[in-house]
Amino acid sequence: MIKWMRSFSAALALFLIAGPTAAQSLVVDTAYVEQALKGGALVWDARDVSDYAEGHVPGAANMGWAGDLFRDPNREDPPSPAAASKIFGGAGMDILNREVIVYTNKGDPFAYFAARMVEYYGGKHAKVYHGGIEDWKAAGKPLSTGTKLSPVALNLPAEGQGALTTKDVIERVRAGNAQIVDVRTPKEYSGEDIRAIRGGHVPGAVNIPYEQNWKDPATAAKLASKQVKDRDGMALKSPDELKALYAKLDPNKETIVYCQSGVRASESAAVMRSLGFTNVKVYEPSWLGYAGVLSAPAENEVFMNVGALNGRIASLQSRVKDLENELAKMQAQVKR
Repeated sequence: MIKWMRSFSAALALFLIAGPTAAQSLVVDTAYVEQALKGGALVWDARDVSDYAEGHVPGAANMGWAGDLFRDPNREDPPSPAAASKIFGGAGMDILNREVIVYTNKGDPFAYFAARMVEYYGGKHAKVYHGGIEDWKAAGKPLSTGTKLSPVALNLPAEGQGALTTKDVIERVRAGNAQIVDVRTPKEYSGEDIRAIRGGHVPGAVNIPYEQNWKDPATAAKLASKQVKDRDGMALKSPDELKALYAKLDPNKETIVYCQSGVRASESAAVMRSLGFTNVKVYEPSWLGYAGVLSAPAENEVFMNVGALNGRIASLQSRVKDLENELAKMQAQVKR
């Protein structure tokens, strides 16, 4: 009875903190994470092992960077259910029977990708702590450096849950009534920035870059150029602003979301689901897979100029060699 009362109290606290619609939201805050931990939820720190070791949410599991674990280095596709069972089970994560909350750094789409992997293999789509380790530290919460969960036996029954294949998408495109969102950059969408065998976009797709979900969509660029020192601009916009961003879409219609390989799409898909979109699917292979099927129709289609690419690579190699020679001369002079 005491154990039941504790569970009930934790659930009630979550309801009071997050509101009556929290059960439908895939994006949570610091208060939710704290209470969920007390209620027995699993927290997954999907960052690199070294970042995790420097300090993490107490009780959080880690198995290395999700981008390495759940993406083939060439095709960028998720591993088999058998391989995923070993990864999750070895980290003590029973994703089939427990609530999972994922975090990395604030605004990082890989947190959303990791959360989607839980659903992909048959669990309930994990919630995402969007503010990540930055918000946890900013709130003055304690950090741990030694968490390790006991391994669990896990036999994941399926793969591809909540996702679409290239065949699925081509069928919907040819049917002519698909609602598709391309969350890549405008240059990727237009075919100016080619990152696969060809550039362009899926016919009929609406371009809403995933960074538009943030308060300041230019934050990543500003960090790279050192115009800002933190990731605060990656906080999500208000619900009203997000609703306005997707206002031209039908929330009751199947919505297909894609990017280059399914990572950025994971963030926008979760945001849309939290806004009330009832049938959101991530096109898992995304443009990398679609572009590789040359019979698949595309708009703004531009093929990769392999000869020009090889020329640029050769030029860069030559420049690197020149720099290495200059460095060798400087080192020789220093030794004298």
